[in-house]
Amino acid sequence: MMMKRVLLVIAMAVLLMTGGVPAQEDLVNQLLEACEADVENYCSQVTLGEGRLLACFYAHQDKLSSRCEYALYDTAAQLEQFAAAVTHVARECRDDMIEHCGEVEMGEGRVGACLLEHKSELQDNCRQAIDDVGLEVVED
Repeated sequence: MMMKRVLLVIAMAVLLMTGGVPAQEDLVNQLLEACEADVENYCSQVTLGEGRLLACFYAHQDKLSSRCEYALYDTAAQLEQFAAAVTHVARECRDDMIEHCGEVEMGEGRVGACLLEHKSELQDNCRQAIDDVGLEVVED
């Protein structure tokens, strides 16, 4: 049951992620590296995309290496933390996002970058939320 929750968290986060977000791409790459042998042994015939690899992991959960299991749990924990941070900033900065970043296209960190560009103009609670989660500009 716990493995199903972990895989669900990862699947949801991957669906919500957009390309070009380095931190999330690093998480996915770390997970794939840790599970490389498991992918080769149990899931090499799986066509990647739409959660099929995670479904394969779930189907073979009793055979996964401890390294891969740990990577799955660690990735899920980090993604949950990321989702909580995004939720906190979104809740505290709702009005500021509408006022200063309403025309900004969602994805690839553009709204976060917009908030940072306008940080001196934001409400105190929004600036505090940004500081709470350590939001910063990520250079490619």
